[in-house]
Amino acid sequence: MTSGDSFYGGISVFRGFTSLMDPALYAPLPDDWSIGVADIVDSTKAIAAERYKAVNMAGAAVIAAVTNALEGREFPFVFGGDGASFAVAPSDLDAARDALAATATWVREDLDLTMRVALVSVSAIRAQGLDVRVARFGPSANLSYAMFSGGGLAFADAAMKRGEFAVPEAPAGTQPDLSGLSCRFEVMPASRGLILSVLVMPARGADPHAFRKVIEDIVHLVERSPDGARPVPAQGPPLKWPPQGVEYEARTRRGGPLLARRASVLAYNLFIYLVMRFDLEVGGFVPKVYKRQVVENSDFRKYDDGLRMILDCTPELERALSDRLAAAAREGIVRYGLHQQDAAMMTCFTPSVLRSDHVHFIDGARGGYASAATALKEMMVAS
Repeated sequence: MTSGDSFYGGISVFRGFTSLMDPALYAPLPDDWSIGVADIVDSTKAIAAERYKAVNMAGAAVIAAVTNALEGREFPFVFGGDGASFAVAPSDLDAARDALAATATWVREDLDLTMRVALVSVSAIRAQGLDVRVARFGPSANLSYAMFSGGGLAFADAAMKRGEFAVPEAPAGTQPDLSGLSCRFEVMPASRGLILSVLVMPARGADPHAFRKVIEDIVHLVERSPDGARPVPAQGPPLKWPPQGVEYEARTRRGGPLLARRASVLAYNLFIYLVMRFDLEVGGFVPKVYKRQVVENSDFRKYDDGLRMILDCTPELERALSDRLAAAAREGIVRYGLHQQDAAMMTCFTPSVLRSDHVHFIDGARGGYASAATALKEMMVAS
């Protein structure tokens, strides 16, 4: 593989999630690529104030802004709930930096949150004895999501939190291009008992083979059990009017007074609601097909130097997962965080409703990944 736009597109897509720990699926990023990372400062406080949707909107905004800045060119990314990570070729580095800087400004001014952002070269990561390897998982025939291994993303995230490799905010009033970013769907209540946020990371000095076995055990427990599945209903997530996310969507729009943007979003969402409610085919848009793709394209499980999942599961499956992880933690193999809630939520990035590769980021609706990360940190402190 060589550097450039062709690298990521040249990686074969794998379909079975149970294979995600197979090293052969992961290709090393070229040395001259860079890793972008972003997260919300004090996301725990924002979640305690029930600002779950704002936190998720900020994380998804990073991916939307960089995608639009790169004019739709494919690049590997991962949504982390209260942040995001991605990789870009050198030819896209300046555009990605500008998008990160603008997003940080927008998050502060429009969401009243603080986002730290950083860019780290892959060569700097390898100088630490770590690596960045990427795979492509296809949850459906419509699109693929990136998976990362090698420890490089975790290093970049920790370095960002120490204030290293920081990208300064753009000047006040700078707004990224967030076209396609929305949060129109309602929360999705658990149908099996609870929504479980799962975050599993390797313990310091853990044997890689032992860690791989634990992750494979966890994935197999979920895959083979009728007691756990994706949190998105088979018929698609509920949609109402006015949508609960109208304020956030209005703030993603560029130009004009906020009041006018709100009115425009409300009117457009009423149109969308009627089209979806009555299955009206408009200009090549087929609601039934779109709703099926929303379910298929939901990003509810991933791997970025650790396993992340949002599951709709029974209390029995939650106990089985917890028991397996607790045993692995006692053996010094993993550190983990679990968080239970009663619903999941979705944040969408749909550059075009006429294409099948729209992406839908899933998180728990009452704390999600950020709360699971808090539980993981508490375990690390206790140990």
